[in-house]
Amino acid sequence: MPVDGTWNLTMQTPMGERTSTVTLSSAGGTLTGTQSAEGESGPISDGTVSGDAARWSVAITNPMPLTLTFDGRVNGGEMSGEMTITGFGSWPFSGIRA
Repeated sequence: MPVDGTWNLTMQTPMGERTSTVTLSSAGGTLTGTQSAEGESGPISDGTVSGDAARWSVAITNPMPLTLTFDGRVNGGEMSGEMTITGFGSWPFSGIRA
């Protein structure tokens, strides 16, 4: 699948540009993996994939406990979409295959 692999993500947030690395693996319509940023690493949840579209969530604790949801599309070695923080809003993200 086009989403499988490791991605270096850049997110535009109200706190400035943030970076993250996510490793994704698809099976059928399910997406699993691990995401890390700023010294934290954890499993993704609620992952789905359909063609070039991928969606997943990840729980973070820094700078505060939040759940980030990523909705993206893969185009070759690039990914782009929106990252949503419930109650706070949505911001663009982009990624390149590592």
